[in-house]
This record gives sequence, structure tokens and C-alpha cells, in this order.
Amino acid sequence: MSPKRGDDVPPPPVGTEWRLRFGTTEAAKGWGELCAEASGNARRCFEALRANPLSTGDPDRQHRLRGRLAARVFGGVELPQWEYEVTAGGRVRYVVDEAARVVHLVYASPRHPKDTEA
Repeated sequence: MSPKRGDDVPPPPVGTEWRLRFGTTEAAKGWGELCAEASGNARRCFEALRANPLSTGDPDRQHRLRGRLAARVFGGVELPQWEYEVTAGGRVRYVVDEAARVVHLVYASPRHPKDTEA
């Protein structure tokens, strides 16, 4: 069965790793496309988000979004929205629920999201 909104991104977390979940069905589909097109980079993204989704160590690759995209209401709660640059065009956007230690993938695609274009 294809993954959908609310499903965990496999495999399950171990120890202090963060849980990754698909926040939208579109993100689940896009994650599959991203993995097919850039498996090595998608794996690095997966490992980075599992280890520390709030890392500011490589701001060109992983950063909190700004302006109108800085936060997103998810499950009735406003959460900070971040982005991970998987490839030159491919992106993963996610919101972070620190209290639950869950990262919800809300956008994943080998194509750049159009909402940042001026």
C-alpha cells in the first residue's frame, strides 16, 4: 500500500532519533519521486532530519523559512516551517513538533516549490 498522510517515514526511529511522518499525501508521493531521482541526497536529508531537524549548521542546505512561509498551522497548532534542499531543484519542507519530537513532511518533490517565486 502506498504511504499517505499520517504514516511514518520508514524505518522507525531508534534511540534519540526524531520520528518522521508524512504530513500530506502529496508529500508522501513526492518523497517517493525524490528518492527515485536522487537517492543519495534523499538519504542524506532523511538522516539530517532524523538527527536534528532544527540544525543551523548548513544554512544553504537546511534552514527555517522566513516571511509568510515561516510557520504553518498543522493539526490546529502553528509550527515552525523548515526546508531542506535535497538537489538544486528538489526540496523537502517540514514542520517540527518539538514537544512530540516529530517532523511532519508537508512538501517533498524533485521540483522547486512555486510559492517562493516572485
